[in-house]
Amino acid sequence: MTSDAMQRGCPKTEAPRPGAARWARPLVLLGLTGCAHPGAPSFALFGAYFPAWMLCVLLGIAASIGARVLFVATGLAGALPFQLFVCMSIGLCFALLAWLSWFA
Repeated sequence: MTSDAMQRGCPKTEAPRPGAARWARPLVLLGLTGCAHPGAPSFALFGAYFPAWMLCVLLGIAASIGARVLFVATGLAGALPFQLFVCMSIGLCFALLAWLSWFA
């Protein structure tokens, strides 16, 4: 570094540590292990393959809409705080249970 750069207060740049490459390579390869999976769970629908999570999301959305309709029909919607979060959590639980029961 030149004396002019030191007078301006520029920080020194450090050389990369030799151990960093030793740890970075296995971490990158560990991230690629998911690519070795033979394929995502999918099902054939009308001649095309759709991912299984898409079906579970649609079931979760239907469950959250059904919960909202049930809350309004029973009058519970007026007394229930944070209705959006409650309906979303019901839909999420239903979608995860559908995923676990069919594909896990």
